[in-house]
Amino acid sequence: METSFWSATVLLILITDPLGNIPLFITALKQVRPERRRRVVLRECLIAFAVLLIFLFFGRHFLELMQLSDESLRVAGGVILFLIALKMIFPGEESAFSGKSQGEPFIVPIAIPLIAGPSAMATVLLLSTREPARMLEWTGALTITMLVSTTVFLASGRLQKLLGEPVISALERLMGLVLTAISIEMLMGGVAAYLKKLG
Repeated sequence: METSFWSATVLLILITDPLGNIPLFITALKQVRPERRRRVVLRECLIAFAVLLIFLFFGRHFLELMQLSDESLRVAGGVILFLIALKMIFPGEESAFSGKSQGEPFIVPIAIPLIAGPSAMATVLLLSTREPARMLEWTGALTITMLVSTTVFLASGRLQKLLGEPVISALERLMGLVLTAISIEMLMGGVAAYLKKLG
């Protein structure tokens, strides 16, 4: 299945899940003074963007060094996305962000893993290894994704009040459902490619 620019963008937005992460984001910023929150949001989003760009451009060389195949990455990416999707559809009561926030967050937990989590890293790795000639498109898709995430997080307080917890929860489950289908497609594609190579 060929990935288009817009399907890659939608996939990355679904994986980073900015709407679903609003409650966790607000919790992580509880101890930050209101006048500093905008600066913290921009800094953390830039850090996450830089981390994902590193994975996009240099992850392929790491995979070659580790002698990992494209098929194994597709299967692993499908499994990771499936687990993330299940958590979005059936969220648990406990969360890594449910405890008290300790001062101003730096890198952890907002940049990593809230934005640039394992699933986002695996996805950009997959895009770059499958079609390395389209790196400019993948960079554009990642840039749009980070702009969406930054915009949502900057407006997180207003969005939470406007939409309310039930609507945000419903949107997260809907995104999880779409992501489940994408992960299954990715998993089946990886298995099919591996079986074709064996044949």
